Amino acid sequence: MGGSVTRLDEREQQVWRTFRRMRDQLALALNQSLQQDSGISEPDFEVLAALEEAPEHALRARTLRQELQWEKSRLAHQIRRMEQRGLVARDECPEDGRAATVRLTDAGLAAIRAATAAHAARVRELFLDALTPAQLDALHEAGTAVLARLHQNCPAEAP
Repeated sequence: MGGSVTRLDEREQQVWRTFRRMRDQLALALNQSLQQDSGISEPDFEVLAALEEAPEHALRARTLRQELQWEKSRLAHQIRRMEQRGLVARDECPEDGRAATVRLTDAGLAAIRAATAAHAARVRELFLDALTPAQLDALHEAGTAVLARLHQNCPAEAP
């Protein structure tokens, strides 16, 4: 990236710090709520939700990793912990014996279904209801612009 490197000005620094604090505190609050309400973590919820939406409640590990935009080691550790708790199972991929398919178990399906309504209510309470419709639109527009910039400058890892 060209140009000289400069520090963030006061307004930029304030916006960046506010965004980071909001992101971190919201993630912490949602994680705590999930733990209290359903005994699963936010990462558990992300994996379970992706698998629940998948055909036959299963995805190749690589596809799941790309869907979640996680690093390979993070997904492997998360899946191992969830497998030990009976929430997911790993199967050999029928199309490629070297690949694994991650499948939602009955316990995992029950966990995501039990957690979804309470999680949605908490997202609404802590995040969506704090913003006006215009702020929600502006946030969506800003998020879309940042994601487009990231895609342009940091293309996804090749499969």
